[in-house]
Amino acid sequence: MTPTHFDAIIVGAGQAGPSLAGRLAAAGRKVAIIERKLFGGTCVNTGCTPTKTLVASAYVAYKARNAKAYGINVPGPVTADMKALKARKNEVLMRSRNNIETWLDGMENCTVYRGHARFESPTEMRIGEDLITAPQIFLNVGGRANVPELPGVHDVPFLTNVGILELDELPRHLAVVGGSYIGIEFAQAFRRFGSEVTIVEMGPRLVQREDDDVSASVKEILEKEGINIRLNAECITLAPCAEGISVGVNCPEDGTPTNASHVLLAVGRRPNTDELGLDKAGVTLDKHGYIQVDDQLRTSVPGIWAMGDCNGKGAFTHTAYNDFEIVAANLLDNDPRRVSDRITTYALYMDPPLARVGMSEREVRASGKKALIGTRPMTKVNRAVEKGESNGFMKVLVDAESKQILGASILGTSGDEVIHCITDIMYARAPYTTITRAVHIHPTVSELIPTLLEDLKPLT
Repeated sequence: MTPTHFDAIIVGAGQAGPSLAGRLAAAGRKVAIIERKLFGGTCVNTGCTPTKTLVASAYVAYKARNAKAYGINVPGPVTADMKALKARKNEVLMRSRNNIETWLDGMENCTVYRGHARFESPTEMRIGEDLITAPQIFLNVGGRANVPELPGVHDVPFLTNVGILELDELPRHLAVVGGSYIGIEFAQAFRRFGSEVTIVEMGPRLVQREDDDVSASVKEILEKEGINIRLNAECITLAPCAEGISVGVNCPEDGTPTNASHVLLAVGRRPNTDELGLDKAGVTLDKHGYIQVDDQLRTSVPGIWAMGDCNGKGAFTHTAYNDFEIVAANLLDNDPRRVSDRITTYALYMDPPLARVGMSEREVRASGKKALIGTRPMTKVNRAVEKGESNGFMKVLVDAESKQILGASILGTSGDEVIHCITDIMYARAPYTTITRAVHIHPTVSELIPTLLEDLKPLT
């Protein structure tokens, strides 16, 4: 078969792929983009868009249930209509998915292939009966939920972040295996919808990537809402039981199994690199299956790049999009952007959200840097008190010598937006005093950032 020649092939229509296709096609390149399943990738279909839509519905339910505290009477009990929740979620995500697919289908200089792509050689890929070739290939194949080999996992029905989005009925009791970002978001949402919820975490605390004080505050907030939390849950086992699924644990405090109607496995992600035929291309993977890339996202094979979740450099929508920006800048703009220019930042979308940027307090201490620290409880933020949402706290760390901000954690209402005034100053490499001398609007959460920075103390 004579292959069809392109200037560039892009595998995957997630966050980085379509935008890169747009840039390359606009530059006059002949582009092929391949998608085997759903346009928009994880974010649009099973990640950010649908989960944050559900989180928004859960927030409304929580507020309605607590309306009396605001002087508002809500007649009757507040309940969740799972079919209506699902329909709203689908409406929002389908709008995004269809927009991306329509854009690509109508893009000049771009051919869309629907199917599973596999390498035939470093410059050739096969999609069904089609064989295509290009001197440049960009992989944007994403990742999927990791299913751990727990004893009994294949003997019971279980949910991942994909399946739980398709529920038409409210779980009576949802057991969430995994006390990190994905698990916590679903746990709180379904608790607010009306389910009994238990989080089972193997480690000694929730969100173990975070500082101890953040983990403790997150746990306190979730427990106040009636979520059961079981930590140090070693030797997790799954088995059928009369109530549905029994989650057995070996906990120092209590080894009693949790009997639930549904189980969500939220224990990490794995890259979609195992069915690409990467061995035929000679692309190097690490021990976890992630494609190894350099600082400009080039793989071990000249002419092949990897962007997004499959390269292990971020696993967030915003880092995937930044991967596209880095590749496009280097190829088309003569702008040598690098992954190492990026400052780590992300959010946990529980309520209130946790936003993070830069180094944690633990990382600062481990670095040996001479640092300053400032903290402030959200109970001292007027805007939070006025909204009746004063859970959490702010924390910022500053280099004592350069006066540059090293990192910050904001667990509190609007924290996912407020963090950006700190992030931007960090990218500008400006001293923290740039913020302390700024005048912020009152009443906002952001107005307390200058106050927080005016009360720094040595990190001891």
